[in-house]
Amino acid sequence: MQIVGITTQQEVFIGSKTRNFRINEFLIIEDPYQNDLMGEVVEAKAFNRYIPLNIAGDFVDSSVLESLKTLGYNIDEETIYIAKVRLLNEALYPVQTGADVRLPEFHEVKDLMIKTKKEDGLVLGVIKNTDDMAIDMDEEYKNLLYTFEEKGLCPQREIPYILDVKSMHHYPHIGVFGGSGSGKSFGLRVVLEELMKQNIPTIVLDPHFEMDFSERAGYLEDNTIDFKDKFKCLQVGFHVGVKFEDLSSQDLKNLLDAASHLTDSMNNVVDVLFKRKDSFSSFYNKLQMLTEAQEEGSIDRIDNRINYADHQEEKKAWEKRKELYLSYDKTCPYNSVKGIIWRLKRLDNEGIFSKDVREIEDGLQRGKLMVIQGNTRILQVFSTYLLNSLYHKRRDYKDALYKKIHSEYFPPFIVVTDEAHNFAPKGYDSPSKSILKEISQEGRKYGAFLILATQRPTLLDETITAQLNTKFIFRTVRASDIQTIKEETDLTVEETRRLPYLRTGDVFISSASMGRTIFARIRAAISSSPHTENPFDELKNKGKEDDEKFLNVIKSKLPINDTELLDIIMEIEKETGITFTLDSLEDRLKQMVEKEYIKKEETIFGYRYKIIS
Repeated sequence: MQIVGITTQQEVFIGSKTRNFRINEFLIIEDPYQNDLMGEVVEAKAFNRYIPLNIAGDFVDSSVLESLKTLGYNIDEETIYIAKVRLLNEALYPVQTGADVRLPEFHEVKDLMIKTKKEDGLVLGVIKNTDDMAIDMDEEYKNLLYTFEEKGLCPQREIPYILDVKSMHHYPHIGVFGGSGSGKSFGLRVVLEELMKQNIPTIVLDPHFEMDFSERAGYLEDNTIDFKDKFKCLQVGFHVGVKFEDLSSQDLKNLLDAASHLTDSMNNVVDVLFKRKDSFSSFYNKLQMLTEAQEEGSIDRIDNRINYADHQEEKKAWEKRKELYLSYDKTCPYNSVKGIIWRLKRLDNEGIFSKDVREIEDGLQRGKLMVIQGNTRILQVFSTYLLNSLYHKRRDYKDALYKKIHSEYFPPFIVVTDEAHNFAPKGYDSPSKSILKEISQEGRKYGAFLILATQRPTLLDETITAQLNTKFIFRTVRASDIQTIKEETDLTVEETRRLPYLRTGDVFISSASMGRTIFARIRAAISSSPHTENPFDELKNKGKEDDEKFLNVIKSKLPINDTELLDIIMEIEKETGITFTLDSLEDRLKQMVEKEYIKKEETIFGYRYKIIS
């Protein structure tokens, strides 16, 4: 392998007769004047006598071809392998043409590839095309993981990619981007598994009900790792919610605004009527009584209600309504109060106020991964309160340390969400967006970090996207998303061209802490998603199960003549409680014939269904 063509201080061409090049592999150039220079292959091609060289375009120019001839290559007869290589660090001078090139050894790339010990980092996968260097790799980095390849599960053959989680203190927040089927959710699962191994307190907002780690993947034989005690799934409205008495006026407005947008007048109603430590019932009744008084329309009509009350309790109730009317009618318009009542009732019906967040806080204190499940809208509502509460607990603790005053300890934590563009959309405000933006900009100082996954990075708030110092980029097809990735990462033009064609599980990792982009493959997950079954397999299995149940019901009644079907229907309903009509039973029997469970034969008395002998 030798340098050919005209060189620069950043890029060179390498030619070889014997070795084909792989994109993203590393090579060392033995420049006689500048010592060893390391570079990465960004493009690779092969030429032979069957392909005219004039179709090479701008990848290989005439200077490269002339260099090859000068160095003894017979470009008209031999297959020639040529690579375009970009130096990792700019050289002082253009690289010497004709310089030899070799493969690096592990000790030469160790500091470049591995930034932390396996015990201190997240072992997420392997760095692609490093198998040659991995041969003499330190034993501690071998046999750490498995990957999925075309032939199935494969043991590790390349250098592991270990994310230095401690570097998030300086380079905070992670983005996970990729289209449907790219491996994005699978990669997110692997990241969460590694966080659980490290006992890092983590909150996961799970709108798809898939981040359950209780089931082990069937393809792994190693049973030593079990996540059952390291995570907990909690559903909003069933296991967790908001304790109304703990809400501030701003918390309540955030929740109501998440239910449906609040007008300025509605915001004012909450500011005027809500008092600290109000219970749900006391606040709701206050609103209800005020609207009932406003519906009367005047003090005279309210006084009539008081004077002609049937009993003392009714009289007292209308006196309270009169008091509220006199105090708040002018500052709290009727329609605005009704709007608050409607939103409040909607949240209550969804169970938001039925529980509290104590279990989440306790789990974080013990270093667990807490998975919060619910549909996207419910999670938007709940996360607005939850993240505000947890972030300010952590912030208050750090501020108290600085002021040297006592405060209850609250640990650093990571917030993880899929479909992040729904929680922090670009172009319009949402309640959860403000707290996510605050954490993205200031969370690093207080030990609060984000891992945001989305299929549509273009739709994610730009301020937040700009704060994601590490980005995992899986297969992406949409031009607008690729353009966003170009603007937000250091991916080269060649790498962005490859984005639509990446295999599932292959990923570009653009990391500020690494200082460059790594091409990697995510390891096989230890746990399995509850949604792994193919829906068409599910359909087929369910059909087979139903057929077997029906066969068990009618087996003892075969053979069945078509004149006996009404009697058979009555027998089945009496024995099992299953009801059929004449048409539905006939259709079911015909299906069983088509699937060759039973057979149908013609007799002198009509058709008869019987077991296949």
